[in-house]
Amino acid sequence: MTKIEINNVYKIFGPRDKSILPMVKDGQTKDEILEKTGHTVGLDNVTLKIEEGETFVCMGLSGSGKSTLIRHLNRLIDPTAGEILIEGTNVMNLNKEKLIEFRRHKMSMVFQRFGLFPHKTVIQNVGYGLEMQGKDETSRKKVAMEKIEAVGLSGFENQYPNQLSGGMQQRVGLARALATDTDIMLMDEAFSALDPLIRSDMQKQLMDLQSELKKTIVFITHDLDESLRLGDHIGILNAGKLVQVGTPVDIIMNPADDYVSAFVKDVNRTKVIKAKVIMKPKNQSDDIDKTNLIKVHEDQFIEEFLPEVVCSNSNCEIVDKQGNTKGYISNKELQNTLSKS
Repeated sequence: MTKIEINNVYKIFGPRDKSILPMVKDGQTKDEILEKTGHTVGLDNVTLKIEEGETFVCMGLSGSGKSTLIRHLNRLIDPTAGEILIEGTNVMNLNKEKLIEFRRHKMSMVFQRFGLFPHKTVIQNVGYGLEMQGKDETSRKKVAMEKIEAVGLSGFENQYPNQLSGGMQQRVGLARALATDTDIMLMDEAFSALDPLIRSDMQKQLMDLQSELKKTIVFITHDLDESLRLGDHIGILNAGKLVQVGTPVDIIMNPADDYVSAFVKDVNRTKVIKAKVIMKPKNQSDDIDKTNLIKVHEDQFIEEFLPEVVCSNSNCEIVDKQGNTKGYISNKELQNTLSKS
């Protein structure tokens, strides 16, 4: 089911945005419009659909429009033209009161710089959204503690933000977003301020939580490896235009233009392609030799099982968490996947 639908959205920053819109629609570039009018094109005719329960990653270079896009979803920014539908409701039609309720109950947000209240403890920060929803103190504390435990911060609930590391502060931000139990989570460069090791840990934690919760997540990043690791689908923006939407493998294997090609040319595919992406389904794999198979979990990345496959020259049986066979990968198909350019 489509959770978020963005149709023909334009955003032009400046006092005469409506009058500048025809220039954008006529195909003048972002640089041309800035030079001629002093206005900045944030988004240029963006249309996309995000399905319920998926992690959609929007990426691009600085100034590409990705943060502008995510801020349209909860109407922190209003478009110059176009519509944004959440579960079929056009958020542009919400009045002030309904918009406040929409933000409290439908969407939560995790910020790059954590956005924690320095005078509140961890448990108070995590429970803040629940307080805004009108929940009583007892229920707030109960839910907040559950989410604190879920992100691995048990024992730190009475600490203040300045007593925590950057990674721990971001875990608090994540717990706060989870506590309100909204359907949609917006994450704007949420892990960008963290050092690489902590960032990798946070990515894994998000994937583990998402495998259980199945939220609809819109994740903004400028980091390709992060987008390939986290995204069910990826949208790539360039100068306000959405130039490609696809699965991580689509993006790597079939870049839409030179801009996307430049992004993916140095990608280590073994780190971003999972077994389930390249496997043949169980009922379509009669041509694969099933003697001497190596069992591989469907969510394992190629780098995790490649050495064993190479050393043993074996094929792979792909299984789910319960150990059920989902499909197979032949040694030959694995080599073909890694050799494609």
